[in-house]
Amino acid sequence: MALEMKVPSPGESITEVEIAQWLVEDGDYVEKDQAIAEVDSDKATLELPAEASGIITLKAEEGDAVAVGDVVCLIDTDAPRPDGKEEVETYKNPGDEKGEGNAGPDLDKADAENKDTGEKAKALVQTPSKSSTPSQKQDQKTYASGTPSPAAKKILSEKDIDPSTVKGSGRDGRITKSDAENAKPSMGSPGTGGRGSERKKLSMLRRKVAERLVSAKNETAMLTTFNEVNMSAIFDLRKEYKESFKEKHGVSLGFMSFFTLAVVRALDLYPDVNSMIDGDYKITYDYKDISIAVSGPKGLMVPVIRNAENLTFRGVESEVKRLAIRARDGQITVDEMTGGTFTISNGGVFGSMLSTPIINPPQSGILGMHNIVERPIAVDGKVGIAPIMYVALSYDHRIIDGKESVGFLVAVKEALENPEELLMDNDIKKALEL
Repeated sequence: MALEMKVPSPGESITEVEIAQWLVEDGDYVEKDQAIAEVDSDKATLELPAEASGIITLKAEEGDAVAVGDVVCLIDTDAPRPDGKEEVETYKNPGDEKGEGNAGPDLDKADAENKDTGEKAKALVQTPSKSSTPSQKQDQKTYASGTPSPAAKKILSEKDIDPSTVKGSGRDGRITKSDAENAKPSMGSPGTGGRGSERKKLSMLRRKVAERLVSAKNETAMLTTFNEVNMSAIFDLRKEYKESFKEKHGVSLGFMSFFTLAVVRALDLYPDVNSMIDGDYKITYDYKDISIAVSGPKGLMVPVIRNAENLTFRGVESEVKRLAIRARDGQITVDEMTGGTFTISNGGVFGSMLSTPIINPPQSGILGMHNIVERPIAVDGKVGIAPIMYVALSYDHRIIDGKESVGFLVAVKEALENPEELLMDNDIKKALEL
């Protein structure tokens, strides 16, 4: 029986996905629940598991856009399981089976001959691998090799490109229209280095991210305000409590918990930053779903910490670790990246000193963290050295005024520079659950 495998719905509002990569080949025997493909939606990359065991027939190619519910492959569930390990039964010395030693030189000789025959028979019945099967297409040169098609010849002539410098990808090495379109003219005398290039289609996720970023630039009145944070107090707290915190809770006391809780406090003070525009209306949320921008194997991903206002330092660090691991391993789901009322982006992990982060629409604000550098600062009329981080808040000026944006960032700065009082209620051990 041929089982039709259809594209499952990866999430609400998603009607189309793209076959990013087949993990098996046409004609392979697959096991039930084996990952057979990676599919891209506009929000995440997900694995497609086989619904049954059998021989697979692919019905879509890599890069194809397919609608949710479309058939992408067939699985012949009646196909026999290939083992490739069948052996011809050989003569065995009964004495050996009973542990009675050899039965004599004649039987030993027969055993050796039978073993040799068995190995040869085993090689004959062994299922041939695909790599050992001769290719049906041989790389043979013909009169067409290196010759452009009429359309390709016209394009190369317009570009003033010598056909002999273009490698044909068509049958028998013929130069196709696509080869001519991708060919680039020589830029003077070539040097000794390579001049190769690669043309690769962007994943659906990457294309969607690009679309949203351009949309944010074109459809919002985005401005950015900056400030600097003296991280000395956080450094001192982490130095004193990070070991006991990790020993008790199994997660590190990082910077993200301080920044997340500082943002939660600032959003309480300036609720317009926790709002978004819907047509002619402003929607303000009484909860704080904080999106954390992370770099995943398929591009930028933004998992969401739900109801961050209810979390402690331990809760935030545990959730950040869980989401980061799932994003890194490609296991993050669409639901885990949907929503969010405010975003935190940490470019400092890559060494960024300062940047203007782009709003994650339809949100109205995003906080950019950067690297921490020891800098000279003036404290009480004296110059000292302190670990300083520059922070940036990009915001939609249509809904957030300068007073709110600057006040919000100052509130974040104050909480980070005085965490014991403003984030821990002057009880460090209770706040850290130690």
